[in-house]
Amino acid sequence: MNYLDLTVATLQKGKNVFLTGGAGVGKTTITGEIIRLYEAESKKVAKLASTGMAATLIAGQTLHSFFDFGIASDINELQRSGKYEVKKKIKKLIHSIDLLVVDEISMVSASLMEMIRLRLDQTHFEGVILVVGDFLQLPPVVRGNFEVMFAFESESWKHFNFETIELTHIYRTDDQKFIELLHHIRFGYIDETIHNELNSYIKPLAEDLSEFTFLFGKNNSADLHNKEQLKHIDEESFIKEMQLVKHQSSVSEKEIERFIADARIEKELELKIGAPVLFTRNAWNYFNGERGRVVNKDASYVYIQKKDGVIVKLESVAQSKNIWIEKDVDGNKEMVEENLFTVYQYPIKLAFAITIHKSQGMSIEDLIIDTNEIFAPSQFYVALSRSSNPSRLNLIAPKTQWYNLAFVNSKAIDFVQGLKC
Repeated sequence: MNYLDLTVATLQKGKNVFLTGGAGVGKTTITGEIIRLYEAESKKVAKLASTGMAATLIAGQTLHSFFDFGIASDINELQRSGKYEVKKKIKKLIHSIDLLVVDEISMVSASLMEMIRLRLDQTHFEGVILVVGDFLQLPPVVRGNFEVMFAFESESWKHFNFETIELTHIYRTDDQKFIELLHHIRFGYIDETIHNELNSYIKPLAEDLSEFTFLFGKNNSADLHNKEQLKHIDEESFIKEMQLVKHQSSVSEKEIERFIADARIEKELELKIGAPVLFTRNAWNYFNGERGRVVNKDASYVYIQKKDGVIVKLESVAQSKNIWIEKDVDGNKEMVEENLFTVYQYPIKLAFAITIHKSQGMSIEDLIIDTNEIFAPSQFYVALSRSSNPSRLNLIAPKTQWYNLAFVNSKAIDFVQGLKC
């Protein structure tokens, strides 16, 4: 079945769509194609996500920024902060949108979903909505000890009446046994067979750890491992500094700092000849998570040799923060998307280590997962599903039982299983 055509056809009928499926099934690819198709027809597309990092992966912005929610987490806070009433320019912007894309819907809370509906009602939104994600991946972040409330638990989820389109074919790996293992872990199912299979990935670590990427749960662990391993390479360090171009003088330093952190951009990228790196974006000659090694550099380029021997002449890539503004277009006032500022940096990072959160969207071949830094529901599944070559997957022996790591929110399981009924 051609899921791209099916999704586009459903949206064009005026129906809202929930595009879902497990990790590695092509949700990001199809979402990108849909956005390109709409924009090629001069349709206005709002590319949104609940977190800054997820938003940068689709060259979009956060839900809070686009809808002018400030820091409010529910409608009561909107009222208290004076953000309940919609501004004229926000009203005009939302009303002009043809397609509203919300990526990583699993991280959108029920209260945020209600806020989205409020804004769409206030602005008489006439477009269609595409929400994308898997509720058996990372859940919404909650304050304190409050219960996690998913988007599907809101009244608005029912109101939007999403047509569910589920992708099932995993492209990241063709190892059927591993695919079955991922399916069980996704649903938090551990029996003796799964237990033994997970144990089989606990292997003696290679002497040369530079061949592998460690996946940690915490930033500090990943940063420390990268620095320690880089010291072992007997070459002189060189640093590529990020370049910044402001297109509008009003942009704040705080906004720039937040974008840099969310987009996984290194302000000062320290490298050495011989250092292993991961590509952090997709392009025609490399993919997000693909591994290579620095083999040369000059004033403008760094040369990365991939595992297949191909050398990529890599230049700095532009990543921009966009803003919607009103402009004159052929004599008519229209809302158009323009660059607020642009950051230039090589789309790579040291491959010794990365966090599970920052590995979002990556396919990593040589992988070691530190299981002792798993702390969130579905985090173990997200980590495991980064592996594109299970024969090169190592698990650090956990200090607890596997079923304590492979825990999943029961409400999310019930919802996803209900989709199949």
